[in-house]
Amino acid sequence: MTNILKKSLEIAGRTLTLETGRMAKQASGAVFVNYGDTMVLSCVTMSETVREGIDFFPLQVEFEEKMYSVGKIPGGFIKREGRPSEKAILCSRLIDRPLRPLFPKGFYNDVQVINTVLSVDQDCPPDMAAMIGASAAVHISKIPFNGPIAGVTIGLIGDEYVLNPTQEEAEQSEMHLSVAGTADAVMMVEAGANEIPESVILEGIMFAHEEIKRIVAFIEEFRAEALAMGLAREKIPFEKPMPDPELEAAVRASAGDAFREAMKRCSEERLAKEQRDALFAEIKLRVQEELAEAFPEQQEIIDGVLYTIEKETMRSLIAKDKIRIDGRMTTEVRPISCEVGILARTHGSALFTRGQTQILNALTLGMVSQEQILDGIAPETSKRYMHHYNFPPYSVGEARPVRSPGRREIGHGALAERALLPVIPDEDQFPYSLRLVSEAIESNGSTSMGSVCASTLALMDAGVPISAPVSGCAMGLIKEGDDITILTDIQGMEDFLGDMDFKVAGTEKGVTAIQMDIKIPGIDREILTRALAQAREGRLFIMGKMLEAISEPREQLSPYAPRIITMQINPDKIREVIGSGGKVIKKIVEATGAQIDIEDDGRIFIASVDGAMGDKAMQIISNIVAEPQVGQIYKGTVVKIMEFGAFVEIIPGVLGSSGKDGMVHISELSNKRVNNVEDVCAEGDVMWVKVKAIDKASGKVKLSRKDAMNDMGLEV
Repeated sequence: MTNILKKSLEIAGRTLTLETGRMAKQASGAVFVNYGDTMVLSCVTMSETVREGIDFFPLQVEFEEKMYSVGKIPGGFIKREGRPSEKAILCSRLIDRPLRPLFPKGFYNDVQVINTVLSVDQDCPPDMAAMIGASAAVHISKIPFNGPIAGVTIGLIGDEYVLNPTQEEAEQSEMHLSVAGTADAVMMVEAGANEIPESVILEGIMFAHEEIKRIVAFIEEFRAEALAMGLAREKIPFEKPMPDPELEAAVRASAGDAFREAMKRCSEERLAKEQRDALFAEIKLRVQEELAEAFPEQQEIIDGVLYTIEKETMRSLIAKDKIRIDGRMTTEVRPISCEVGILARTHGSALFTRGQTQILNALTLGMVSQEQILDGIAPETSKRYMHHYNFPPYSVGEARPVRSPGRREIGHGALAERALLPVIPDEDQFPYSLRLVSEAIESNGSTSMGSVCASTLALMDAGVPISAPVSGCAMGLIKEGDDITILTDIQGMEDFLGDMDFKVAGTEKGVTAIQMDIKIPGIDREILTRALAQAREGRLFIMGKMLEAISEPREQLSPYAPRIITMQINPDKIREVIGSGGKVIKKIVEATGAQIDIEDDGRIFIASVDGAMGDKAMQIISNIVAEPQVGQIYKGTVVKIMEFGAFVEIIPGVLGSSGKDGMVHISELSNKRVNNVEDVCAEGDVMWVKVKAIDKASGKVKLSRKDAMNDMGLEV
């Protein structure tokens, strides 16, 4: 136990410590990370052999939330951690995206990175601690890796950037920017912002990268010391398997310029995706048939060479000739169609079509009590605005099993949710829960940004008073040496064979969300600047098309959406509204059909599709909680006669709740002398009375008939 390495670095006034040699020693690499009181164990392992027939890199990154890390017992019946929360899945994706491009091309051994969150200090969020730990664990292992990477979070308070903001600072921040990169370049960007200008975002990214360089140097020193102590391993040599030169030459000779000619034809004639796929499939089949006799049992290798030729050709046409596969200019957005009010009974709906990407979005409005309850290690316990994204197999013409949402679906939904959150009205202004569902019914590039656009349209169709419309656009990159081409509104093939997927969403005022994925070892300031500027042009063009369909939120909600009335009562009166065993509130619901939620602070939310029934429920509750007011005149009913006066009910009981009454003394019945109460009134009579006084101790109400009649100018 003496051979343990610990190394520390100060980041944003808190100490980051990396440790290896004490825990999980059978892993290929294990690093115990401490940042403040946040503790994460990052472990990496690798299979010794490659699975037969595999043609992709099987990297698995996990972010495991342990509820004991925040002193909680898991909810539900089982009382142990189960399926990862959406937050955990998003953190896994956050770590995966900058790591993945730095493993060698053609490296197909299984690699698993598990980050276990053991203790959480909410001022030191565990996602970036886990990213640094994962990078360090891979770096000290024998696994080939072109890292390390590091990540930080940047906030914006006033005009000042804040490194790794605390929980209090994060609540004040206008931006939450997560950046990862190597010493040389930025690898990943993810941001949520309150309509922040692109220039401010860019400077935030550059500010983050300077700190990333320092942390990367620290990880390099950590590995060097670990190697010296025998706690790290030398990297295994790896060279990408190359096809037999004779076979590759034969494939290239057989294919010739077929791909180039086909792609030029696709561009000139603007052929649809299925037509392009058919052309390329025909070329591949011809080459396979021509080479089948000379190279038997080599179909997979031939396919690999054909893929390389196809990729080289597309990238060359874009980089050198500026020719895109569908004939567009590099800054051109595909044809756009926007429709609203598509679905008859939903509260809001829209159909957004951009080229061969199509999103059908539906909005549902509900009570605030229908907000999502979050059971995780983050400080948030609920959210009233939810965005869900679905990607059915028919959207890309495939027939495959339909399963529950995967990481991609959850990530795309979270991105759209983040993009729209800054424009969603506060609960005080709009007391509803909101659920948006984006159905990607056709896909050929950037369904996530299509979801942002469709969601904005659905919100406006529903009459939700959003502060501004939001649109989004995905940018691509082809980098061939020093030749850099930024592509606006990338489609599937450009994403698959390109170097970058840079999604930017925002209003006319500024950015609300960013997600950047890179397939090359990072990008620099020049590329980021150009991509952000070009993305702004693209999303504003798209927004213009959206506003042609609907220019502002509708004035009225859908007739099928619940009308929500908010009222405030004295919290001490809640028991009267609920009644013994809930009898009173059940009767109100039965009488009106309204849904009623009561908060502990006395706020009451009444929801009803029928506005009149909602008003009726509010009136009933108002009567239940009403209190007599001194000086107020009421039309009451005599409920009991006594020798000394009459009891008059001035606020009637409702649905079994007791009413409010008071005493009219015999001397207060008339201006004249009254010998017998029965000479003036009988039980069941209706009379005008005025509240003279209310005893503070007993709550007894003193009423006067003569004062009420005199005030009203009536004979008494």
